[in-house]
Formats: sequence, C-alpha cells, structure tokens
Amino acid sequence: MTSRNPRDSRLRLVSPRPLAAAPRAVTQRRTRRPAPRPPEGTPPPAELARMARTRLAGAARVARWADAALRPGRDGGTPDGQGTLSEATAERAAADLGLSTAQVRADWDTARLAGLVEVHGDSARPGWRLRAWNRDDSAVLRGWVALFDAWSLAHPEPEEREPAAVAEVVSAMPQVLSFLQLSAGPVPMEQLLDLLEQRVTELRTARCEVSYGPQPEAAPEGPGVADAELAPLLDWALHALASVGALTYGDGQATLTPLGSWAVWVKLEQICVAAQSPAGNIEQSAEDMLRGCAQLRPNAARAEYRAWLAARPVGSAVTELLDAARGEDALTRGLAFEALRVVGAPAEPDVRAVAGENPLRPYALLWLAEHDGHDPEDAHEVLTREEATWLWVDTAAAVADHGEAPLLVRHLESAVQPTVPALLDAVRAVGHPRTVQVLVALAAAHPDPALAKAVRRAAFQVHTGGS
Repeated sequence: MTSRNPRDSRLRLVSPRPLAAAPRAVTQRRTRRPAPRPPEGTPPPAELARMARTRLAGAARVARWADAALRPGRDGGTPDGQGTLSEATAERAAADLGLSTAQVRADWDTARLAGLVEVHGDSARPGWRLRAWNRDDSAVLRGWVALFDAWSLAHPEPEEREPAAVAEVVSAMPQVLSFLQLSAGPVPMEQLLDLLEQRVTELRTARCEVSYGPQPEAAPEGPGVADAELAPLLDWALHALASVGALTYGDGQATLTPLGSWAVWVKLEQICVAAQSPAGNIEQSAEDMLRGCAQLRPNAARAEYRAWLAARPVGSAVTELLDAARGEDALTRGLAFEALRVVGAPAEPDVRAVAGENPLRPYALLWLAEHDGHDPEDAHEVLTREEATWLWVDTAAAVADHGEAPLLVRHLESAVQPTVPALLDAVRAVGHPRTVQVLVALAAAHPDPALAKAVRRAAFQVHTGGS
C-alpha cells in the first residue's frame, strides 16, 4: 500500500477504484463460514449489552439531554463547529443533570466517540445508536466497540513523551490485548512490559530503512527498547483501556473485563458485531428489511428487494426507502439506494426531489446518473470532490460498523485522492460526523504502522479540533 523508500516518503494509494463502486463494496462478502463460538465463559450478548449500557450510561444521559435541550430552534451547544460544548452549555447541562462541568464534558466526549452524538457543522444531533439504545443490543455493543477502538483518544496521553513513541505503543497494544485475552486472568505488569518491548522492537525493525550519508554511532543498549521508555506509556495505555471498560488495572496487574475479552475475540475472529436474519423480510419495515439484507450477497439481496417491493405500492415503498436512507446508519443508506435501483424509473421523481438533501445528495446523484445512462463505473464523475469525499467517509462508516477489517483497508483504494495525506486533508475538511470513528477504525485495521500512525494522528486532530 505504501512506499517505504526513504527518498520518497509520501504515503501513496495504489490502483484507485471509482468511488461509484464503493457503496457496493459493503455487500461484497466472501463465502460465509460457520460463525465461530466465543471462548467458554463469555457472557451472552444480552448480558454484554447490559454491561455496555452500564459503562456508557453517563454518555447516554448527556446525549439524551442534548437531544431534548439543544434541538433546532433552541439554544445550540456547539458554536465552534468542533464538537466541544460551549462553557454556557456545559454549565447548563451540569445544572440540569446534577453533575460537574468536567463530568459533563467527559461524558460528552465519550458519547461522541461511541457514536451516540454526531456533530454536523456547528450543531449536534443524536446518532442512530442512541435512537436504538433501549431496543437494539447490537447497536449498544457497536457503540461500545467504537469507544474501545478509540481508547487512545479517551484518555490524555503523557505530554512529555514523543508522539512517535506513543504511536508505537498504540500500534503494539493489540498484541498485548490478545495476550491478556488468551491468559484469561490477571497478568503482571512486568510480563506485559516484556511483551510490549518485544512488539515495539519488532515494529522498529520491520520499518527499518537504509540511511544515506554518515550516521551517528549506535546507542550502546542494543536493539531492544528500554524499560524506562515504555513503562510509563504502558501505564498510560492500561489506564486508558480501563477508562473505557476494557480491563481492570491495579496492584501491578491487568485483567480484561468480560466486555474487553469479548471485543478482543471479535477483533481476532474478524466477525461482524451485528447479526441480522434475512428471513421474513417481506413483512418488515424498509429499515428492518435493509438490515436483514446486509449479510446477503448482491444477487440474493436484490431478490429480497423485489419480493419486498412486490408486496406494497411503489409510491409508499419509495417513500419508506428514502425515509430509511435519512437515518444515521450509513449501511442502511447505501442499501436503500440499491433497493431504489431495483425500483427503477418509478422512483426517479422522488430521488430527484431529495438530491438537494444531506446526506442523501451523493447517493441520489449517482442513482440519477446511472438512470440517465451513465456507466456505473463512470457515474462518480457527476460528484464534486467534496461530495465524493463525503461519500467515501459515509461508506467507510458502513464498513466500520458492519464489515470486516480487511474490507475497510481495501476501501482505501476507492478514494479519489492520489495520496493518503491528500485523503486525510480532504476528509478533515469535509466535516462528516463519523470522521473520527472512521479514522480510528482504519488506523486499528491497517497493517502498515506508518500509515496507521498518520491516520491516527488525523483522528486525534479532528477529535480535538487541532490541525
């Protein structure tokens, strides 16, 4: 994916694919294998969801308060456009909820990282997970997994440490977490530090580049990484993971929580958190039907769309599909327009009518271009660069929520920007509400440490409003 020649250090994307193909990428699945069973002793999903709701109770409470108090027509709460609460809004929330302003801000940040709140420009609105909070255990678990993926943003990193060293530790922590998961019990800090040292050394060795010109003499301590360098960073990482509920840390040892153990197992097995059944879709609402088709291959999904459409009047079916597309779930949005492709010409007036709406505009423009005779591979040319970037992020959000890590990595190839830095600049500028979660998920999934570091830095800058 990247050029590692020291004379050309830019991070390049290769073999870009037309972005018009990106929405279809979410439904491209390999032949399904039997779902692996979680390790013995893993709580059932309902119990895991209860734990996640408990962990995110403060974030959900602040998100619900914002939904009620900051709706359009009332005093807004994010005038800086960066997703942070103004001082007046934080004080108002603290007074209404009986909390300190510091706790309100912490819960607000957690709500954003978990997708309970989404920031659009200078306003915030509840995410689709908050809407489904009490009825959909899978939505709750996805929200907690999003927070788990963003653990390095949830707890301030040591200011005195080099950013490169922090990035190395973040890149190495999946191996540490895997070891904790396999250990199924408390692990001493010394053992974790030894594993972290080995992994960081491997990362540094793997990206070693040939240097040109005279070089300083090698440090006397050899190729390993010093305890003094990594011990404070491991302490920070374990505290950060404990702050999101992934583990407990104290008395010089760490233990994964049931939620943390389950999440690590999910990552290792690369399975989708959501489990939707395609059975009985003809009787379902448009949103439930689309969710039920998410796991089907494209041909099977189209057959489900035809059966669902045949059971209801075309006009009401199109209206229901567009209403589903207006929701917060990007996968549902993409699948709604796939279903509208099955409808064909009768849907044109309604699709044309929503072409000015966000977030439907890029999908509607692609639909209309294909309907007007453009080759699907070339239809993306009707989008502006900003619209194409917004659609890339929206599709990446669908992949991050419902797909596998390798699929998210491959989604990089569909970006219209020629280099990763150019893509990250465009993604930051476009202002998609899921930008932070998408970048965090991409950094967690990508095998290239240098690219993952650049993406993680961009996620941090978007999260903090920096540059």
